[in-house]
Amino acid sequence: MSSYQRIDRISEEVRREVDAIIREELGDPRISGTFSVTRAEVTGDLRFAKIYVSVLEEDRRDSLMEALKSARGFIRRSLGKRMIIRYTPELIFVSDKNIEYGVHIAKVLADAAKVEEKEDGAIKKES
Repeated sequence: MSSYQRIDRISEEVRREVDAIIREELGDPRISGTFSVTRAEVTGDLRFAKIYVSVLEEDRRDSLMEALKSARGFIRRSLGKRMIIRYTPELIFVSDKNIEYGVHIAKVLADAAKVEEKEDGAIKKES
C-alpha cells in the first residue's frame, strides 16, 4: 500500500473525528450556526494537520475560528483518545471559503439565466 493512500485515509478519519468532536463535545457558544469541516490535510510524519472549516454565515466566521483555535488543545486530546495512531497531530484551523464561493457562483449563474430569459422573451415579442 502506498504511503499516500495511508495518509489520505488518516486525513479523512481525522476530518470525521474532528467534526464529531466539535459538534458533540465543545460547549462554546461561539461555535454555532452552519459550518462544515470540509477537509483535513495530515503531514506524512503525522505531526501536523490542517483542518479546513467552511462557515456559511460570514458574520460568525471570525468568532468561530477564534473559538476553534482556543479549543485546539481540547480537540487534539479528544482526537488522541478516539484514534489509535502513533502521534496525535498538532491541529491548525484554516478558514475554507470554497463553499461560499460555490454559492456565489450558483447565484451569479441563476441571475444570468434570469436575464437571458428576459432577453429571449423580449426578442420573441419583437418578432
